[in-house]
Amino acid sequence: MCYASASVTSSLRLLLVAAALVAGAGACATTVEPAPATEPEPVAPAQPAAPMPESEPEPELDKSGLRITLASVGDMMIGTDYPQNHLPDDDGVGFLADVTPVLAAADVAFGNLEGVLVDGGEPAKKCSNPKACYLFRSPTRYAAHYAAAGFDVMSLANNHARDFGEEGRSSTMQALAAKGIRHSGREGDFASFEVNGLRVAVLAYAVTKQSNMLLDYQLAEQTVAGYAATHDIVMVSFHGGAEGADATNLPFADEEYYSEPRGDVVKFARMAVDAGADLVIGHGPHVVRAMERYNDRLIAYSLGNFATYYGISVAGIKGIAPILLTTLDGEGRFVEGKIVSTIQLRPAGPSIDPEQRALKLIRSLTAEDFPDPGLKFFDDGRIEPVPRRAVRGNSVTGSNAQRSEP
Repeated sequence: MCYASASVTSSLRLLLVAAALVAGAGACATTVEPAPATEPEPVAPAQPAAPMPESEPEPELDKSGLRITLASVGDMMIGTDYPQNHLPDDDGVGFLADVTPVLAAADVAFGNLEGVLVDGGEPAKKCSNPKACYLFRSPTRYAAHYAAAGFDVMSLANNHARDFGEEGRSSTMQALAAKGIRHSGREGDFASFEVNGLRVAVLAYAVTKQSNMLLDYQLAEQTVAGYAATHDIVMVSFHGGAEGADATNLPFADEEYYSEPRGDVVKFARMAVDAGADLVIGHGPHVVRAMERYNDRLIAYSLGNFATYYGISVAGIKGIAPILLTTLDGEGRFVEGKIVSTIQLRPAGPSIDPEQRALKLIRSLTAEDFPDPGLKFFDDGRIEPVPRRAVRGNSVTGSNAQRSEP
């Protein structure tokens, strides 16, 4: 029994020692009490963001105080090497020298280029009598002569622009572009550029196939309106009307030449202005025609032969032509103009005419065709706007309402 008691006592002692050791170890350890649970702070509901103020459309800039001056001339072809060499003796270098100061001083200089600029190649038009064949082919290097004279844009919409097919017209376009001259004429080809802070478009029309078609009045009206919506200044040119010394007066009707329809040029020009054109320039009859101010825009119905070295007659009134200077405001209104008269006496190129024959002829024709043209011509060549009575419009898609002229 004594051994049993001793044994129990020892076991109890061991248990007590072990408990003490465990308690001591626990005293040396760091105990982390869990944080008492707390209620989350209430969160205010998100407020909807304040609506951003709607941006107001940019106000249209008032461009009425801006000015742009355009120099316009009629037909040009300064030498052909087909079917024989009929190029100027100096290769055309000085052909435009006398008129260069006038052309180069304008913000934009425009002309109608008859024939093509192409090196070699066969014509697309076949002639039964080569001696009476009117095909014009100038070397591509002649583009430099037009650039040196100050030309910025040209019409390639005429009956000679395809003398060597569309390949010839493509060559012309490339030669001009290489010298920085823009062009319009082939169907869908229109020029667009910026001058003096104004966006300018030039749209050239003719009665010949694969060109912007003058005879499709409705399409032309829509095209002009489209460009007017995106440009400050829209210039429209046309190659139309009958030809010859007896074609100086406007018939105010459809015209023909050798049974080819040449359009009603008054209808076309006024329609273009109604659609948004700011300046309309005609060429094609090889003689000058009248001018009018319609809806405060200038229309010149033909500027005649300006610079044609060979193959196009410059006898009599066919050799009289103007450089027409027009100053427009930034909204396209005609501000003032000037006729610089020139004359061609072969073999020289166009020369300034001290007798002012182009001015006198245009002034006379204007008085005959438009007793009230809205223009005043001065003896020094200046042209100024004057009040004009209402003129009937020529919209092909809307009514021909009367318009009041300022």
